[in-house]
Amino acid sequence: MTGSGTVLPGFTVDIDQNPYLPVGGRDVSAIVTVTASADGPAGQAPGGAEGAPASSAGAEIIIIDCSGSMDFPPAKLAEARAATAAAVDVIRDGTYFAIVAGTNIAWPVYPPDGTMAVADERTRAAAKSALRLLRANGGTAIGQWLRLAGQIFQTSPASLRHAILLTDGKNQHETPEQLAEAVSASEGKFRCDCRGVGTDWVVDELRKISTALLGTVDIVVDPAHLAADFEALAREAMSKQLPDVVLRVWTPQQATLKFVKQVAPAINDLTGRRLAAGAQAGDYPTGAWAPGESRDYHVSVSVNPADPGQEMLAARVSLVATSPQDPSAPGEVLGQGLVRVTWTADEALSTRINARVAGYTGQAELAAAVADGLDANKRGDEEIATARLGRAVALAHAAGNEEMARLLANVVDVVDEAAGTVRLKKKVDPAAEMALDTRSTKTVRVRKG
Repeated sequence: MTGSGTVLPGFTVDIDQNPYLPVGGRDVSAIVTVTASADGPAGQAPGGAEGAPASSAGAEIIIIDCSGSMDFPPAKLAEARAATAAAVDVIRDGTYFAIVAGTNIAWPVYPPDGTMAVADERTRAAAKSALRLLRANGGTAIGQWLRLAGQIFQTSPASLRHAILLTDGKNQHETPEQLAEAVSASEGKFRCDCRGVGTDWVVDELRKISTALLGTVDIVVDPAHLAADFEALAREAMSKQLPDVVLRVWTPQQATLKFVKQVAPAINDLTGRRLAAGAQAGDYPTGAWAPGESRDYHVSVSVNPADPGQEMLAARVSLVATSPQDPSAPGEVLGQGLVRVTWTADEALSTRINARVAGYTGQAELAAAVADGLDANKRGDEEIATARLGRAVALAHAAGNEEMARLLANVVDVVDEAAGTVRLKKKVDPAAEMALDTRSTKTVRVRKG
């Protein structure tokens, strides 16, 4: 059953669920579809637009790995410089921007004084000239790169802050704790998309960064493809216009929120990132939005059972614009939807499966199966790896996820796709395994009906 939530300026919030529970039933699941207005937020000009307030302009920092390994082969750093130049060319006039280089230390490449430049023809040309001086030497301490980026972002009044981070290796010159502290210090300060070039970097390291900073992670096997990827990331960042938007979930006293997950366009479990927002409510970060952008979230609530025919509000889901200057302020509600539940003795109603809830539950299981299978394979447990990757193949087939099916076929030989019967390949290209790992959380949109 599909019901539309209240439409308020800025966003629409639609609720998909089966609203009926059997007698004694407790668990309520709903898919919450949030869509930004195609016109963008009322009263706020796009970043960099003529007449826009300075705080509405975007800010972009590109962080380039310049460690010694970037010189093997030499084309790697050359392509990274070219990719950064391509991203700089996309940055819109009026946007604040900077370039950071990272080894076992970090330093500002442009502007060299550690501030941010305002994009125009002159500053873009100066930035590209500064890139030509970069050379590969030294180690890798990604936490220091993030800390410097955070400091540089603070020199601009921009509220829309985004970074692109590129590395080709492991975080070898600081402890995991130091990196974790730097990531924690960056949360809520800026978004970050992470890219690993080649196959000598660690997926889990970059995934922890991108997940915490509401970005993406992916592999670029061939350095020659970096420019196209960076250009696409910069264009996507330029499309974002509304920052500081949170998903606020309220539940009544007789209910317990089990989890909140983004499920499209990619899976990101937000449950542990709850910030209290008054009695019975919590805020979950969503990052910046582009006009017309739509995302899906899975909200699960446990409620106290009631008598047949009784109805209750299980959750109220709102999109709220908060103030960075005053986090304690209630914020402006931009859209709202209601998750309702009714108890019934009619099994035909209570056992009805909502296709969108089922579809995303299956895709979450698919991502978990891939992670389990790859982990078991690394441990040398072929039995578990075969079983879990076989399950992933079956789930990808059921979901119609052709991209995931293709990536799995690079790691296993598929005997029966529907049944999930597979054999592990005797030799797997490391790049194929890393591509499967990085892209396992991307989902296929489950449409209504």
